[in-house]
Amino acid sequence: MLEALAGEPHVSVLGIARRLPELDLPHVEWAAADVTSSDLVPLFRGADCVVHLAWLIQPARDQETVRATNVQGSTRVFEAVAEAGVPSLVYASSVGAYSPGPKKRFVDESWPTEGIRTSFYSRHKAEVERILDAFERDRPDTRVVRLRPGLIFKREAASGIRRMFAGPFLPSPLVRPELVPFVPDTPRLRFQAVHSRDVGEAYRLAVVTDARGAFNIAADPVLDPAELALLLGARRVPVPRGLLRGLAAATWRLRLQPTPPGWVDLALGVPLLDTSRARSELGWEPRYGAGEALLELLEGMRERAGAPTPPLDPANGGPARAKELVTGIGSKDA
Repeated sequence: MLEALAGEPHVSVLGIARRLPELDLPHVEWAAADVTSSDLVPLFRGADCVVHLAWLIQPARDQETVRATNVQGSTRVFEAVAEAGVPSLVYASSVGAYSPGPKKRFVDESWPTEGIRTSFYSRHKAEVERILDAFERDRPDTRVVRLRPGLIFKREAASGIRRMFAGPFLPSPLVRPELVPFVPDTPRLRFQAVHSRDVGEAYRLAVVTDARGAFNIAADPVLDPAELALLLGARRVPVPRGLLRGLAAATWRLRLQPTPPGWVDLALGVPLLDTSRARSELGWEPRYGAGEALLELLEGMRERAGAPTPPLDPANGGPARAKELVTGIGSKDA
């Protein structure tokens, strides 16, 4: 998003982060703050738009900490927007906010956003949607945009995504398509992805236009077992849903990886997104295909790619990924 906004000559950005990055971009300054505790009003005052991106996925075993940022922190951001008199708010929602839905057709932004009950990520996204509903009712003059993207991939996110979802025991050199022997052919394993730079462009459009409301963001094609097998040159092997979830649950309980089984429920439960509204009202078009974005991510994992921000820095795992191990694999924020 910052790269996209940096190209706008009349836009200046104050980036607010708990851990300041080393990014140096045109028209971008940085300030340190925590959405759970800092006074955000002085930072927001005078802004034309606030873009709320702050969200925790880890530590997944510490739900109190995660909810404090995701739900309570979001509430504090919305309250500060109101107190500072900011005229526009853009919020990073997600496909994960949606209630269970179809996998053989696409749904628009009117599909219910009650989440997937067994996924903490989905529950939090749904809860924040309700908080934002009340915010919009109470402040109709504030322009509110919600972007609901599918899975977001890019090469530079590889180290961060591996830490958050795979953990320290995944050997990076083995993450290559030719070494993937099979893909699970599980019913309802159909999902959508989008490249980070295309999501950044959607945020730019949300900031600089007068758009309002929710927008689904995803690229073609839908990634299902057949498409994944084609991309990776792998075989499709039938894997029942219960077995897939059971493997996730067992490795989670054994602290072999940091992803609770609710993520499997989320992947199999959420609907496919119709992106017509983003294309017609925002003027958004993805430049990267979903498969292209996924292959770029896998290449980044193999090469231990990252970016000069704390969440994406490859060095954050430490030698032999020791820092990840001492977190208890999902017990502490790595």
